[in-house]
Amino acid sequence: MGPWRFVVWFGTISLLADVVYEGARSITGPLLASLGASSLVVGVVTGAGESAALVLRLVSGPLADRTRRFWGLAIGGYALTVVSVPLLGVSGVLWAACVLVIAERVGKAVRSPAKDTLLSHATAATGRGRGFAVHEALDQIGAIAGPLLVAGVLALTGGDYGPALGVLAVPGIAVLLLLFWLRARMPDPEAYERETTASAPAAPDARGGRLPRAFWTYAAFTAATTTGFATFGVLSYHLVQRHLLTTAWVPVLYAAAMAVDAVAALATGWLYDRYGPRVLVALPVLTAGVVALAFSDTVAVAVAGSLVWGAAMGIQESTLRATVADLVPSGRRATAYGLFAGVVGAASLAGGTLTGGLYGYSIPVLITVVVAIQVLALVLLAVIRAERR
Repeated sequence: MGPWRFVVWFGTISLLADVVYEGARSITGPLLASLGASSLVVGVVTGAGESAALVLRLVSGPLADRTRRFWGLAIGGYALTVVSVPLLGVSGVLWAACVLVIAERVGKAVRSPAKDTLLSHATAATGRGRGFAVHEALDQIGAIAGPLLVAGVLALTGGDYGPALGVLAVPGIAVLLLLFWLRARMPDPEAYERETTASAPAAPDARGGRLPRAFWTYAAFTAATTTGFATFGVLSYHLVQRHLLTTAWVPVLYAAAMAVDAVAALATGWLYDRYGPRVLVALPVLTAGVVALAFSDTVAVAVAGSLVWGAAMGIQESTLRATVADLVPSGRRATAYGLFAGVVGAASLAGGTLTGGLYGYSIPVLITVVVAIQVLALVLLAVIRAERR
């Protein structure tokens, strides 16, 4: 199997998995509420799930490097997700639903470093930027289709969560079947990278040595640009509270932002392979542009800001991951992906808190602070380029 076919098939797996878990996440709040959860419980459970999805990668990443069981961890993580979601529809009691919501996110934590490492080997042959970009674009198709599928079933059944979540078992089964098939066809994706570099597998000490200094500088750059990144929750809060959009239009805008995400991932992925990390200069610029536009009181400008948010997300989810693979040797790559996810998780929490807090205090102050943080991010990006010369 050629490397591009591997990337596309893995992207198809991610597409189907996104149909499952993004479909479930689109109704997690009202589902828990229907079982008696308060807003506090919903916030705690979903927050704990998101934290688990990122922080636990600090464990699953080094575990993948140490055991080299990338396929096993990827399949196990996907299995936990696709089993947890349909069970949500028949859980019936609040505590069980809460456990399943968190379990789905734990599945993502288990699989992600291993999955990204498997992809990194194939993208060594296809081009890191383009390979990760195609995978992200396919992934986002699922992120759009899943919530729309759930919404359609809810409409047909009069708001019955059981069938809406139960139907997600079908793409979930397809995920597992495709994973086993792909592992049988390509049990050792690292062969793609060995053939591309025309070198032997990584030496044993490459698995235990320190991560390159450039990786840590890159992590600092990512932390800075993510800390200034407003969440869609804050953006949609502004749109509804200022009566710029009705609540019903917010999911439509989110779907449009996800479409922009896919296009931005493909564009910047191609540019990354052609021009290298300098392409990442777009991310701090877009991040600053989000707060400058999205918190306007003019509908068109605020909507444009949300679409810029989608473009920045596309770079975050594709080109940032591609750069990690270029900075870190194969033997330490899963560890690096786990640490990188931990940094992104902490910065995302800081960013949501910062932008949400400053929004309530002063929008001009919010814009000023975010722009200042993005200037710092640009400085760190310049340092990375200097370190790689």
